[in-house]
Amino acid sequence: MRIDDHWLVGARQVPSPNQDARPASEVSAVVLHSISLPPGVFGGDAIERLFTNRLDPAGHPFFAAIAGLRVSAHLLIRRDGECVQFVPFQARAWHAGRSRWRDGARQRRALNDFTVGIELEGDEVTPYRAAQYQALARTLRALMVAYPAITPSRITSHAHIAPLRKSDPGAAFDWAYLRRCLVKESWEN
Repeated sequence: MRIDDHWLVGARQVPSPNQDARPASEVSAVVLHSISLPPGVFGGDAIERLFTNRLDPAGHPFFAAIAGLRVSAHLLIRRDGECVQFVPFQARAWHAGRSRWRDGARQRRALNDFTVGIELEGDEVTPYRAAQYQALARTLRALMVAYPAITPSRITSHAHIAPLRKSDPGAAFDWAYLRRCLVKESWEN
C-alpha cells in the first residue's frame, strides 16, 4: 500500500463532511478505535452513514441516540480487510474527542490536530480478524513512509488517550499480533 496525495491507494473513498483543516501541526501519531453499528453487529452501511451524516434514526433504536453526532475517522478497516477512507490524511478528522496524551515530556490535548484516526470494524470483546491486522499493518507502514514522524511508538488507542470515557479497541485487540504483522510488513517491503 502507498499514500498518494493524502489518500490510501486502493481504499474505497467515501468523503465525509465531518472534517476541517489541521492547524500547522505535523501528522505524527495514529489513534486506533473500534466501531460496530448497532453495537455488536458487523457489516452493513451504518458506519458509513454515521460518518457522512446520513444515519437514519429510525433504522435501529440505538441510532436515535447517535444520529446527530458529527464524527468521522480517516479510515475504516472492515472485518474482511477492506479499507474505506473518509478524510484525507492531511485534514483533521473528528475522531478523538476530549483526549490527552503524554508526548515525550509534555501533555498534549486536541489530538485530532496531529493524529490519524483508524476505526476497526469490531467491538471490545469479539476478536478482530487476521485480514484486519494485515490491512492495518500495511496501512501503518504506508503512513510511516508518507509521514515520517509516525513511528511504532506513536501508535496508540482511544482507551489510552481518553481512559475515563473510552476503552476501544478493547481487550479483544491483539497488540502483539499487530507488532508481528508490522515486522513482517517491513521485511516484505
